[in-house]
Amino acid sequence: MSQENTRFPVLGVDIAFRPSADMERVRRAVSLVEERFTDQKQRSRGVQSKDVLLTYMALGLADDLLQSKIKLDAARERMAAMLSKIEKSIGQ
Repeated sequence: MSQENTRFPVLGVDIAFRPSADMERVRRAVSLVEERFTDQKQRSRGVQSKDVLLTYMALGLADDLLQSKIKLDAARERMAAMLSKIEKSIGQ
């Protein structure tokens, strides 16, 4: 296996990825970033700068991450409650 970084252009910027990176996952992420950037650019009718558009994209991704964390935390709480019920029923 090659030890050299794999490079991908992302919105015109050449980005290096570690040899251990899951390249299919990287490709999907690059595609998502480019799709969101294109969508945001079309919504703004090309008026906003790349920095502003990328900031909106970063905020959108951060919001997605926060929402996923909320759902994960809720799932963990439900699992803990179920485990507690199971332990109580076994202890009887």
